[in-house]
Amino acid sequence: MAFLVAPALILILLLVGAFWVWMIVDCATKEPDNGNTKLVWILIIILTGTVGAAIYYLARRPQRKAELGR
Repeated sequence: MAFLVAPALILILLLVGAFWVWMIVDCATKEPDNGNTKLVWILIIILTGTVGAAIYYLARRPQRKAELGR
């Protein structure tokens, strides 16, 4: 049974890591340079890990898309 759990766990960790990197890149490339918004969001994502990336994805990203269309 352990031979099935290990690959699944590795796959989940890779997906979570890819999501985290995607949110950092998305924030760094598409967030406007007004004030410190970009820097603050990047720090939140980096320091809080997947939780910060999920908060950015669910809270800020839709707001940014509505404001800027990107």
